[in-house]
Amino acid sequence: MAGASLAQATVINTVTGDTFQVMYNPEQLSLDQGNNFAEVAIPGLNAPPLQYLRGRGRTLSMDLFFDTYESGFDVREFTDGLTGLLQTQPSTMAPPVLLFVMGSFVFQCVLADAAQRFTMFAYDGTPVRSTVSARFHEYVDVIVTTERGFFFGPPTIHNVIAGETVSAIAARVLKDPERWREIADANHVEDPFNLPAGTALVIPGRAGS
Repeated sequence: MAGASLAQATVINTVTGDTFQVMYNPEQLSLDQGNNFAEVAIPGLNAPPLQYLRGRGRTLSMDLFFDTYESGFDVREFTDGLTGLLQTQPSTMAPPVLLFVMGSFVFQCVLADAAQRFTMFAYDGTPVRSTVSARFHEYVDVIVTTERGFFFGPPTIHNVIAGETVSAIAARVLKDPERWREIADANHVEDPFNLPAGTALVIPGRAGS
């Protein structure tokens, strides 16, 4: 619609239901994402092959501007609502999960950093203008499943020790030597009894007691 303005950005605390509305919408948002890879050590190669591990959580960065010069209020009365989202919640002992909402853009996240710069002061030294560089880290709900009495999470990396076999690694890491084929298949191991020391193996669905 012509002349319509973008909805004002709001941060919602999903634990308490409290909302924090920015004073001015950020001029730009920076949304970063990527993947994590591990180098697989194979003797004799000029460059090691890469093993995909997992995706990295996205990060949302922005500069938020606050100005109370006209009203004369301490600008921290407004910025404290944002920086306070770094504090842990008594009910969860962790910072709250948030929703950053601006128009149709919705991002589930936690506040990772909030660097505050005061750029103007009243005659008595009260800060009346501030820019907060905020970085939000994407929060993804993880459903943990169980199998054979163990909890399973994302894959991890195990560096082979001299003399180790795939079944020995399965017994040590997965608590079940019969799961050696899962490791062998995930890493395309041809000889499960002859593993070069230092080889990085992906351990799928690592068990935890």
